[in-house]
Amino acid sequence: MSGHSKFANIKHKKEKNDAAKGKIFTKIGKELAVAVKEGGSADPANNSRLRDVIAKAKANNMPNDTIDRNIKRADSDANAANYEHITYEGYGPNGTAIIVETLTDNKNRTASNVKNAFTKGNGNVGTPGCVSFMFDKKGQIVVDKEEYDGDPDELLMMVLDAGAEDLVEEEDSFEVLTSPEDFSAVRLAMEEAGIPMAAAEVTMLPQTYVELTDPKDIASIQKTLDMLDDDDDVQDVYHNWDE
Repeated sequence: MSGHSKFANIKHKKEKNDAAKGKIFTKIGKELAVAVKEGGSADPANNSRLRDVIAKAKANNMPNDTIDRNIKRADSDANAANYEHITYEGYGPNGTAIIVETLTDNKNRTASNVKNAFTKGNGNVGTPGCVSFMFDKKGQIVVDKEEYDGDPDELLMMVLDAGAEDLVEEEDSFEVLTSPEDFSAVRLAMEEAGIPMAAAEVTMLPQTYVELTDPKDIASIQKTLDMLDDDDDVQDVYHNWDE
């Protein structure tokens, strides 16, 4: 992980999101609705998945009243969360690996849009499992050093006691890594301890990274990633391009 801090990417995404809050809020709203439906409760105290999505919403500066409104709408409307999880995997330039997670109410539309994004970037959609073996599914919680003035050793002991696997110190941040199963417990322990979190989610971390040096390859993968980011059905995109 050292040398591949995700904090710069997170800050970059937040800057983009600040210019398009409506789009990111819409995507998180869908996640809130699905969390209510799949978790069987609109009460975050009884729905760990909903608690995690609320934490993600707050990390993206989603107002509390907007969060509450989305939850209430999902709880009162049986059709509010009529979405299906579909994951696509494929290749970008020079063998870069890309995973696209979607929430959609129209599989044909989503499949066409994702395929088009890969094609426009000189890549191609592959078969399920073709690149996911190159990633590890982990809970990842990022603490901005500018926001946290506590002792790193105390932070390490606290997160390990809560069930974390590791704490990685980067130049500008601490990255807490957990198994997907222990993510909620660790995130909640950090929240209760008042530790500020710049990001907190279950993600796919590349085992190795691919460096692109050809400007055409860089432009191509950026084209694919931008098109996927702009797609309302796309929730998350993971890749192993060393930006």
